[in-house]
Amino acid sequence: MKVLVTGGTGFIGSHTIVSLIETGMKPVIVDNLDNSLPSVLKSLEAITQTTIPFYEVDCNDQEAINQVFEKEKDIEGVIHFAAHKAVGESVINPLKYYQNNVGSLIVLLEVMKKHQTPHLVFSSSCTVYGQPGQLPVTETSPIIPAESPYGNTKQICEEVIRDTVHSSQADLANFQLNAILLRYFNPIGAHPSGHIGELPLGVPNNLVPYITQTAAGIRDTLTIFGNDYDTPDGTCIRDYIHVMDLAEAHVKALQLLANKSENGSICEVFNIGTGKGNSVQELVHTFEKVNNLKLNYEFGKRRPGDIEQIYASVDKANQQLGWQTKRSLEDGLRDAWNWQQKLIK
Repeated sequence: MKVLVTGGTGFIGSHTIVSLIETGMKPVIVDNLDNSLPSVLKSLEAITQTTIPFYEVDCNDQEAINQVFEKEKDIEGVIHFAAHKAVGESVINPLKYYQNNVGSLIVLLEVMKKHQTPHLVFSSSCTVYGQPGQLPVTETSPIIPAESPYGNTKQICEEVIRDTVHSSQADLANFQLNAILLRYFNPIGAHPSGHIGELPLGVPNNLVPYITQTAAGIRDTLTIFGNDYDTPDGTCIRDYIHVMDLAEAHVKALQLLANKSENGSICEVFNIGTGKGNSVQELVHTFEKVNNLKLNYEFGKRRPGDIEQIYASVDKANQQLGWQTKRSLEDGLRDAWNWQQKLIK
């Protein structure tokens, strides 16, 4: 299967490229390099020993995306990662997020329809659950109105995809779309080779890159926001999943779409996490233990909008995708530090 991967030089996208190639699929990367570096391409080639077609294209440029489809021919699936993802920035500049995140999806769907490309895997988020009333969250847990424009774009995109799938079910002669929406929890780690990993440009928005940069001396101090939550140690609880496990879920999703679509179009949602919650303080202590070092950290005030605790039920993904996590929290934190050390060198 030839697969177009938008945002393919980003953190999750680049690791998914590796998994696709390992499974025998043929990825084509589209990325405008807004939040990644072209050097990632050389790193991917070093890991996979494969030259990967790459187009420096913005997903909002419909004509440019159409030209990629025309040049590559026979693209059977799309994995859509490309999106802005900083919650704080989305509050300050919501129009940027709606235009990019929702607009790029609409462009892709229009071009997929034109070229009769049937399979879509969409990068969604556990932010759609807000602060859940019951844990773990399942795919049928209530969708809570988002507290940020970023979270709202994920909810809107899910609805756009569902409506498009339903329209294709009503008009099978025109275009049949099959979609899987993967609701990610908290990706961490890096490829074990250390060639690719999470590479934030500027100050990291995610916890683990801030931890590794503090350990490397790039940041003076790690601040843990809030230690007075109603959790065992007072810090927030999240579901931290190794990025390679997350990458492999995308391969399973494409395989499921290819198999199920013979019986009519589908739109399915899957939680992609570990099924277990770990606190921020526990994450810090685990990082120190597995890498045999001490972090300079302090506690600060709660950060507005932070959810107290969330983790996934992954029963549906285990049973229907045939997917499960293989890597531990320790693996993820060890791989993340290995990646950071290679960056320093």
